[in-house]
Amino acid sequence: MTSALAGVLPDEYAQLAASVRDFARTVVAPVAAQHDKDHTFPYEVVRGMADMGLFGLPFPEEYGGMGGDYFALCVALEELGKVDQSVAITLEAGVSLGAMPVYRFGTDAQKEQWLPQLTSGRALGAFGLTEPGAGSDAGGTKTTAVRDGDHWVINGSKQFITNSGTDITSLVTVTAVTGTDSAGRKQISSILVPTSTPGFEAGPAYDKVGWNASDTHPLSFTDVRVPLENLLGDEGRGYAGFLQILDEGRIAIAALATGVAQGCVDESVKYAKEREAFGTAIGRNQAIAFKIARMEARAYAARTAYYDAAALMLAGKPFKKQAAIAKLVSSEAAMDNARDATQVHGGYGFMNEYTVARHYRDSKILEIGEGTTEVQLMLIARQLGL
Repeated sequence: MTSALAGVLPDEYAQLAASVRDFARTVVAPVAAQHDKDHTFPYEVVRGMADMGLFGLPFPEEYGGMGGDYFALCVALEELGKVDQSVAITLEAGVSLGAMPVYRFGTDAQKEQWLPQLTSGRALGAFGLTEPGAGSDAGGTKTTAVRDGDHWVINGSKQFITNSGTDITSLVTVTAVTGTDSAGRKQISSILVPTSTPGFEAGPAYDKVGWNASDTHPLSFTDVRVPLENLLGDEGRGYAGFLQILDEGRIAIAALATGVAQGCVDESVKYAKEREAFGTAIGRNQAIAFKIARMEARAYAARTAYYDAAALMLAGKPFKKQAAIAKLVSSEAAMDNARDATQVHGGYGFMNEYTVARHYRDSKILEIGEGTTEVQLMLIARQLGL
């Protein structure tokens, strides 16, 4: 990671980046616009990522993983993010929200049952946290899980859940109120719910502004019965555990957003060299050149931020503040670069078949999902003792 922070990836990461970059250009890019237009999930692309082992990158080989680390996942996400955010978030959520909670908090039996299919990419997992009145505000959680003999009975609903309604979604981890503590505060636990369980239903897919090829649904749970052993981690510690997962996930989202920011630079440089106006390439116009230079600076700063957060995480050092900074800086870089890239492209930038147009629509959610900009600022301020 030291050489990575110096701007040069170690060989194993560089080879991974080159492999994913080629996959993104030859497999993802040719179909991205059509899937976006049709609002269809790119099963063929997901199969390709599964064949490459991308869903198993940060997991041990004993669970079907590739034996890599979290930074390897980030490197792959940056390359995919340059081309198609829907595909990138499918991988990010499948790993950090679908499989990682099982790996971090699961029993040996839970890991053996679920991880091989999740790390192989044959199946997807999702995490049901957000509700109409509860996301960052855990106190608003209304979904309940009540003991009934040797089962949990779950009732409630979730919304905005990624990878929750595909043909290959097999598991949703649900946060639910399982009791109260001595002070009367809700105890929130995480429970594994196979999607084949009676009473579980994924509602119609959302009509979104962007990420149109990413699978996102509301979920309902009506007397859903699962065994008590489906509890993930300690009872009453579900929300706390998911906060840990979010800290890690913010680094992954930052890598994705960095890819977006860099992809906007790359597309703008190419266009500015080819497009002529008033007898010369528009890139020779200082106003255009300086705009793209500022875009490059944003992408560089975003990459440096997520590299630093990832290095701390892999070293076992505190990284909460750095992850929040990386998520904040990179998501704003993605949004700003998408806006500027659209401006550089002029009228073509407003056409959906152009990558920068999709980035313009897609990027706003990066400032909202897995912790809004305001949440990141709150976390940073808290780490400063404010």
